[in-house]
Amino acid sequence: MMIDSKTIQWKMDELGVSANEGASLEFYVKHIAQNSGEKPVNASITYSDNEGNTVVFPNPTVTVECGVIVNPEPCPIPVDLTVDGCQDSVVIDVGDINLESLGCILQLDVTVKKVCPGKRVVLAVILTEVDANGVEYPRGMKAITLPAHNYPNCRDVLVKCIKFVLPEDLDVSGGAPNALCNARNFKARFIAHNIDTDYKCCDSVITLS
Repeated sequence: MMIDSKTIQWKMDELGVSANEGASLEFYVKHIAQNSGEKPVNASITYSDNEGNTVVFPNPTVTVECGVIVNPEPCPIPVDLTVDGCQDSVVIDVGDINLESLGCILQLDVTVKKVCPGKRVVLAVILTEVDANGVEYPRGMKAITLPAHNYPNCRDVLVKCIKFVLPEDLDVSGGAPNALCNARNFKARFIAHNIDTDYKCCDSVITLS
């Protein structure tokens, strides 16, 4: 029987009265901590009988791997409905329901100007969201490698479809939460520079890949 959520008690009327007799107990345990590792199954074990015997119990352990699990949408609360007998039709107002997991995808295009031939470029995009007081909140950063071009002169390189996912639960506009009805303000910053260079220090070796 369970004494509480962490304690069980096992009672036997008699065991091994006329011959050797064994008994085994099987139970399930639930890991409620947040860290992985080897965990003892029993915090403590106490034993008593009418004859005052002493029993030594093993100390079993289990290996726990804590995976990261996210449940963004909880199970919906059911609405109880009753349909009486001999009714051909029933009209019931079950109330309101909200849309779940709303958001949008922001897609950016940017042109990197005057890229020299034979030089790869790295591009960083930093996106923040701005609230009504001008405070910025991070919303993502991407680093993109642009391949070198082989045109004889410098060229502008158009980078298309840089995508950021913007769930509505991060909305800081101050409007109604979890709705696509609010105007949201963002700032995008860009950093770009060449990867490849023909400069070499006298005592260094640079490998291009």
